[in-house]
Amino acid sequence: MSAVAPFDDRRRLSDLAVGERARVERVLDDDSISRRLLEVGFIPGASIEIVASMWPAADPLAIRVGGSTFALRRHEAERVVIA
Repeated sequence: MSAVAPFDDRRRLSDLAVGERARVERVLDDDSISRRLLEVGFIPGASIEIVASMWPAADPLAIRVGGSTFALRRHEAERVVIA
């Protein structure tokens, strides 16, 4: 469960469209999913790009961070605040 209120206006990784790039500002929450995101490279300052999304619900997303590409569910991508 996200620790951020629904009215929070910070941009999230899940807000990006295919081909958009951003930098990780922080990963929210302190649970196993958030720790795993940090372990695989979603650290502050890391460059990220959405490379694909599945049809029809755009879930999961294929995200490139560093030299690796990961598939993340939207609820996981919502934990990553971007700059």
